[in-house]
Amino acid sequence: MKERARAARLEQRIIGLVPTMGALHAGHLALVERAKRECSPVYASIFLNPKQFAANEDLSRYPRPLEADVEKLTAANVDGLFLPEAAEIYPAGFSTYVNVEGLSERLEGRSRAGHFRGVSTVVLKLLEIVQPHFAYFGRKDAQQVRIVQQMVRDLNLDTEIVVCPIVREADGLAMSSRNAYLQGEEREAATVLHRALRAVGSEIAVGVRDSLELQRTMTKVLASEPRARVDYAEIVDGETFEPVARVARRCYAVMAVYLGKTRLIDNMLIEPVGEELRVDV
Repeated sequence: MKERARAARLEQRIIGLVPTMGALHAGHLALVERAKRECSPVYASIFLNPKQFAANEDLSRYPRPLEADVEKLTAANVDGLFLPEAAEIYPAGFSTYVNVEGLSERLEGRSRAGHFRGVSTVVLKLLEIVQPHFAYFGRKDAQQVRIVQQMVRDLNLDTEIVVCPIVREADGLAMSSRNAYLQGEEREAATVLHRALRAVGSEIAVGVRDSLELQRTMTKVLASEPRARVDYAEIVDGETFEPVARVARRCYAVMAVYLGKTRLIDNMLIEPVGEELRVDV
């Protein structure tokens, strides 16, 4: 992989990377499509990163449909697939980790101790190996993307992080590899996440700016679904991911919700456009 990347850079070609953990869906393929419009060559990586899963999380049952993933990437005309083994990424004696302080300790970091240390470490390794000019991430993992952006800035990496819109099912559920875990009626119940975000968007449209009021709206909709158990539902600053008192600058409505044993995350971007606030769910 490093040899191919070096050769492409010597030819002054623009390298794009779409990093994934596999179990590819239309959201991943939208990243590939965007990368293909802007870069050549485009590489995808599939690496199920054990360092970002806690002992009680779902690494052992995470879907691994490698043959189907390869077919999808082939159909999408990627120029190469980087498919390393865990022993290649974390060789014997591996002891170096990356941690973005502050940002990594809220929300997902609070609920999943060590998660973002694993994410930052593997993303840094992928960027160093592939040396892309552009790396493409979906906004569904908004906090993760923000952490990667901070790491790239702080470490002066020669890669631009491109953030792409959330891709949703027809009923609003954000596409995720973990959606495959949803059992029976849990799948329909999972649409409550999108409904809660849309309710917040409706409140903003009529002039509500108080974050606590918006959070109450969000939690009220989530509470209307008996199968849903809320981990967090907050309005946070778009840069620091700290709570805000009022929505007046770039913010996110963020949430993590359990449906049975399946934990789903979702978010809505809120940003000023002139004198108004625009929401992107």
